[in-house]
Parts: sequence; structure tokens; C-alpha cells
Amino acid sequence: MKRDRVTEQKKLGLWGRLKRLALTDVGAMVRGFNAADLEAVERLLLEADFGVPATMDLMAVLEDGVRRGRWKSEADLREALIDRIAELLAPPVGSGEIVRAAAGPTVVLVMGVNGVGKTTTVAKLAHRLQGQGRTVLLAAADTWRAGAIAQLEVWAARLGVHCVSGAAGGDPAAVAFDALEAAIARGTDTVLVDTAGRLHTQEGLMEELRKVARVVGRRAPGAPHEALLVLDGTVGQNAVQQGRLFAEAVQPTGLIVTKLDGTARGGAVVALRRELGVPIRFLGRGEGVDDLVPFDPRDFARHLLADEG
Repeated sequence: MKRDRVTEQKKLGLWGRLKRLALTDVGAMVRGFNAADLEAVERLLLEADFGVPATMDLMAVLEDGVRRGRWKSEADLREALIDRIAELLAPPVGSGEIVRAAAGPTVVLVMGVNGVGKTTTVAKLAHRLQGQGRTVLLAAADTWRAGAIAQLEVWAARLGVHCVSGAAGGDPAAVAFDALEAAIARGTDTVLVDTAGRLHTQEGLMEELRKVARVVGRRAPGAPHEALLVLDGTVGQNAVQQGRLFAEAVQPTGLIVTKLDGTARGGAVVALRRELGVPIRFLGRGEGVDDLVPFDPRDFARHLLADEG
């Protein structure tokens, strides 16, 4: 019997869990939540990795609506929370697709720690840009890990694009520079640089990342034109900490959140957007080359507040 209850709990999405713990009686909801109900809602939001600031923001919306008697139905409350989550996730104007440099190749740095799916994300980005008619060259600048070079070369062959790589343990900034030179010579419009899957606590590797940015900036004014940070959405608040530390090396222009096939800890996306001040640009929803989707705040908010996970 205990196993059945656990299985049922796992099938419930965030909204389903909220209803089970605090929103089962619409009449009581309209009259006002009691302290235990509010505590249960707050706990669930924190467990879903919204983080303290975003949780407090949503609780303020909830409590204000109760005081003002705004909630006439469960649907009213759900829509109000969806609206606020979408507002918290909303990107600045013009931060959607990958930018184009005014002249010469567009340089995109892709950053992130080991295990987040960074190199696969580079391939997905390349495929997406190809579909938009752009020409792409890959730079295997993750020289710290020989397997990453081989992996990117395999992806390049599959996609039919050129890949510039160096020897394992070599200078990643030199690889990025050579890739930019090759793109200029070939007339390629976009260079995707796969940087080392560094741990954000390794200062030597973070300095290496700064050097890559400096070197491409000297060769192509304005480069890197994008610096996309790939984060694993299932690691919760640790992703926020990673984001803060990467931003001390190279300020990201956008985030790509991976491994969000479910919604169990999807609140981390809200925490990332609010606490890092960087727009979510794409979500990685699978391993396929087409499984990189542009981020839609309202669609994500609705998905997050689902009855079932």
C-alpha cells in the first residue's frame, strides 16, 4: 500500500501536489488559507527548486489574492500563478534567436560544467542554425578532455560541417582563434566554440575561459557575440551557484537549460532567471538533434503547473 501511495505521488505534477496538500476545498480557498495551508504551499515551491526569492514572490501573489478575495475558483488561482511565473521568466526584448554579427563570422561560446550535455547542445545549436540557412563551423576547444574533441568531430561529420580541433591538452584559445580564421577564409557565418567542461570551482580553467573570450575578441571586434551557459535543470540551486561563478569569468548572454523532460524540479528555471538576470534562451528536452526548443515563458509556466508530472 505504501508503494502505491509513493507511485501516485510521483505521477502528480506541481499543481496536483498543491491541490492535494492545500487547495482541495475551493470554498476554503475563497475564504482564505490557514497558516498550515500556506506553509504547505511554500514548502512545495521550495522543494520544486524555485528558490527563496521566487517562492516569496509567488507566496505574496497568493496571499494578496486571498486578502482581496480574487480567487473564485481553482482555475482563477492557477491562472494567476501562471501569469506571475511567466512574468518572472520573461526575457528582455530581442533576446530570442542567436544574434548575427554586423560583419564577419558570429562567434558563440558555449560554456558549462561536465555532465550537463554541453557538447551535444553545441551540435543541436549547429543543426538549428543550419535549418535557418546559416553556415556553421565547430571549434573543439575543450582540449582538457580528449573525449570531448572526438565527440564533437563525430557530430560535425553527422551534420556535414567543418570542425577545427587541436591536440588534447593544447591551448583552447588557439583552437578558437584557428576556427575563427578558418571561418573567415571559408566565408562561414557562425562559429560555435565548445569550451572545456570545467568545474566552476577550478580557477585555472575559468581563467582559460577568459582567455578564449579575449583572443576571439581581438580577432573579431565584438566577439564573442553570444556566450551561452548550459545548465542542468535537475541540480536545482547548484545550477544558480554555477551560473553566478561563470558570470564572474564571462558574462552569459543567455542560458540553455537541459534535462528538463519532467517538471519535478522545474522551479530551478524560475530561480535561474530571477537570480542571475540572464534570459533563458533554449530548453534541452532530449538527446535528439531536434530536441532543443526556444524557451516560451508562458508555455513553460503552464507545463510547470501541471496536474500530472
